[in-house]
This record gives sequence, structure tokens and C-alpha cells, in this order.
Amino acid sequence: MATQVFQSWGRVLREPHEALGLSSRHAPLPMPTGSGGTVLPFGNGRSYGDSNLNPGGALLLGAQLDRFIDFDPATGVLRCEGGVLLHTILKLIVPQGWFLPVTPGTQFVTVGGAIANDVHGKNHHLAGSFGNHVRCLELLRSDGTRRLCSPTEHTEWFDATIGGLGLTGLITWAEIQLKRVANPCMDSESIRFRSLEEFFELNAASERDFEYTVSWIDCAFEGKRLGRGLFNRANHAPAVIDTSRLPKGLPATLADTAKRVPLTPPISLINTLSLKSFNTLYFHKQWNDVERGLVHYRPFFYPLDALLEWNRIYGPKGFYQYQSVVPPERALATTRQMLQTIAHSGMGSFLAVLKQFGEPRSRGMLSFPQPGTTLALDFPNSGPKLMRLFDELDRIVLAAGGRLYPAKDGRIGAAIFQAGHPQWRAFSEFVDPRFSSGFWRRVTGQTSGHAAENP
Repeated sequence: MATQVFQSWGRVLREPHEALGLSSRHAPLPMPTGSGGTVLPFGNGRSYGDSNLNPGGALLLGAQLDRFIDFDPATGVLRCEGGVLLHTILKLIVPQGWFLPVTPGTQFVTVGGAIANDVHGKNHHLAGSFGNHVRCLELLRSDGTRRLCSPTEHTEWFDATIGGLGLTGLITWAEIQLKRVANPCMDSESIRFRSLEEFFELNAASERDFEYTVSWIDCAFEGKRLGRGLFNRANHAPAVIDTSRLPKGLPATLADTAKRVPLTPPISLINTLSLKSFNTLYFHKQWNDVERGLVHYRPFFYPLDALLEWNRIYGPKGFYQYQSVVPPERALATTRQMLQTIAHSGMGSFLAVLKQFGEPRSRGMLSFPQPGTTLALDFPNSGPKLMRLFDELDRIVLAAGGRLYPAKDGRIGAAIFQAGHPQWRAFSEFVDPRFSSGFWRRVTGQTSGHAAENP
């Protein structure tokens, strides 16, 4: 296939790649032209940085493997190709009383991408990450070998592939265990909190009775407004719904009503002035400190999906996301220090998400989740000034024993990555010699897009 330009979801990185089509999961892997060239699976392009880009090499168009293979509505076991979108799965399973066991903040990711990044959701304290619910998968390597990997077969390859950033081979298909639900609605509460201490108290109380917890936090202000936010918690609605609690607009939310950002503005619409105004309005968007209601699952799990190509609002320079996790014993002090540093810099984030990871262990050798507090923030790309802020945040996170999320990163160096992911060297033994990425070369100190001689 011809060369195409691919970009990160953050729209900072744009690189030409040789695009290799995948006609069938049964076919051999196509290889790039020229000797020594490398490949990387590319799903739906929702990684924020360069973990799904391979500058100087080729991309395997994994989203072309988009077929269902088998679904048992009695047991909730689904087998599908690696390029099937979570959105497509939900359209099939929700009417039959099933839901994804774990879902990230967008439904427009592929199953292969969800496994390769071992994505997490709002129910990590109970369900762990996506890989915990994968029953088995097929891994196709560049030498033509196929491995059926599961918790009991080729276990080491299974653990390397979950969270393995697409580097161990192509996930041609996977089988996942779904979870039962009674209907498409969520029984939710939104609670206004005014300090970090209040957030941690709310979270500790909520994890006992609520399957899903997540918070928006205001990181634009210092002083008394530091650490305020909105805490959201929910369960799947029961089979019998109190119809008096249904929102008036519910029927409209059941259809695909997403709008699209029509163009990229000449400058970022998110700046210091607009940020403080947005955050103040958002914090006061609800009349009461506690509001309860029934909502459709889409606005609860996927609020940003209601605005397609929302990444354009950051303008032609794009944006970076910074997501970290720090251990529970240092979470309060570290999160406060990070918020103070961000607010003092004047470069706050509107899309700021704070939540707790629980005890369920991720199988993946490079999986991001670990017990503790995770903070995710989006920043307009303001060049060196932003990089200096990130360097400060890096020091705070690493001093607390934390790590950064590879699927969201587009700039950390080898030392930062390796300190946060101590199994990286053991994982490298499972990397396919013809697979590589811009991210992997950067965090391991490699400099070229050519295949390694000693994988």
C-alpha cells in the first residue's frame, strides 16, 4: 500500500508510514519493503503519543480485522477479531443484557488496542484492567508462527502481550468474558467536594457500595480552591427502574447523536483565561452538592465521545496528556504537590480526571495500573514551557514511587520509563524482532526504525 501520514491523538506527532493492509486473520503478516524494516499494529489511533506510531517504518492496519467470530448470549463469552471497536461490541451485546467488563473513557478503541494497552476504567477497584477479562488470544508473529495464549497456555506470552503496546506480535483475535446488566442505564450520583481530603474520604466510602467511581478535579486554582471537584459514582441500574427518575432527554441519548468538531481553530481554545472560566462554571454546573439520577451508559462512560474529533479544539499545535499513578501511602501529599505545581505554572487542565486504582493485579508485564491514585491531565502544546512543567511533575511522581502511562505519553526519556516499569528488560525478550515503535525506541535508547539483530 502507499505511504500515508498518521498522527497521534494529541495531534502533536505526524509521521509518514508505509501502510500495510490486513485482508484476513488467516493470512500471513505483510512485511514492509526494504530489508530490516519494522512494523507495528495500528488500531483506531486513540493513543495520545507515539506508542502506536513507527516513524521510518510501517503500520499494520489492524482495524481491518473487524469481524465477530462467536458470541454466546447465555454465557456472555465473546470472540472477535482484534480490530473490532468497543462501540461495535456494545451495539451487539447491550440489547442482549451484557456489558464490557472494563471500558476506558472512549468506546472508539479496538479490542487489540484495549489489550495492548491493558486499558482501565472506572471500576478498577473491583474488576482490575481489561486484560483480567481476556480468556485467550491468538498472537501472530513476523516469522509466521501463531500462538494461542491464555492464563493456562503460553502464559508468559499472554502476560507480555497484555499491556505490551503491540510489540509482541499482532493480536488477530481475542475472547473476552462480558458482564451481565439489566438495561442500558446507570444509577448515578454526582457529589461536589471542596478539598483533596474530602475526595479521599468520598472514595473510601464509595468503593464499598459503588462499582464505578471517578472524579473531575479543578487544577486551575491555588489556595482554598485547590483540590475541589465533582465526584461521580454509579452502579448499573436494576431491572425495575423508577421511571420518575428518568431524565427528560433519555430517549434522545439512546441513539448515536454525536456532533463533530468541523475544523481545527487557528489557536487552542483552551488557554489560561478560558480555563479558569470553564472550571468555575463546571464546578458549579449542578444546583446541589449531591445530585442523583438515571443516565444512559454513554454519557456516563463516554462523555467526550459526544463530540467527535474533540482533539481539534487544541489548535494546530495539538496537546499532550500526562497521566500518572502514585502508591496509596503517598497519594494525598503527592497529588496536592502536583496540583500546586500545575496551578502555580498557570498551565492548568480542563480535562482533569482523578481516581483510585484498587488491589486487583494486572497480568501485563508493562501494564500501567497499580494500587494508588491516578491523575490524568490534558495540556495545550505550549512548547518548552510545558516541557519544563512535565519535568517537574516527573520528579514528583518518581519520588513517590509512581509511573506514567505509555498509551498517553509522547515525550518521556528512557530513565523515567525504566524507573516506573522495572520489568521492561524482561519484557523486551518477548518483543518481535520485526516490531517496533517510536515510543519503544525512545524509552529503550534505540535510535532507528530497523529490526534489532538480537531481539
